[in-house]
Amino acid sequence: MTANLTQSPDGLHRCAWVAQTEDFITYHDLEWGFPIADDRHLFEKLCLESFQSGLSWRTILSKRENFRSAFENFDMQAVAKFTDKDRTRLLSDAGIIRHRGKIDAVINNAQRALELVAETGTLAAYVWSYEPKPEELGQPQALTMSASSHAMSKDLKKRGWKFVGPTTVFAFMQSMGLLNDHAEGCCMRQPCDEARAAFQRPV
Repeated sequence: MTANLTQSPDGLHRCAWVAQTEDFITYHDLEWGFPIADDRHLFEKLCLESFQSGLSWRTILSKRENFRSAFENFDMQAVAKFTDKDRTRLLSDAGIIRHRGKIDAVINNAQRALELVAETGTLAAYVWSYEPKPEELGQPQALTMSASSHAMSKDLKKRGWKFVGPTTVFAFMQSMGLLNDHAEGCCMRQPCDEARAAFQRPV
């Protein structure tokens, strides 16, 4: 077994990061790396990845239901209308990460997402237009970013999005199935390959 794998209590080999907590097993097996084309889900993950910046995903995942409650289940239309009263409410909500800049970024990004949807039809169509090419992922830097994550990050920033650096965008791409980054030998690598092969890319 390589350093990229861990053996879980059920005897199966999974990506090494799963060993941080048993809570990761369900997330790893049912969500991470499977392709998503649902706008609400994609927007939620972009927001949660921005909140993770400087923190661990374990912290964010443990608070995910609180985030959903606080941000109207990440409905872009609803969040885009948040007011100063909502900001005050969120800054006093101990169930989420009370970071003013990141809270403001989610509200801003909801507004920018609506602009993007008006232009491209769906957030999914935009996101999947940046699906990494296989040759990008063979590079050493592909562990944390890729040419596509740089390009998407640059374009989002140009459009006024906040907290969407290339590393954040790459983590988003990994989790939303734009690439299969399960380690070789991981029990979920083949299921994700099969899901990606059957997935109909939004246009």
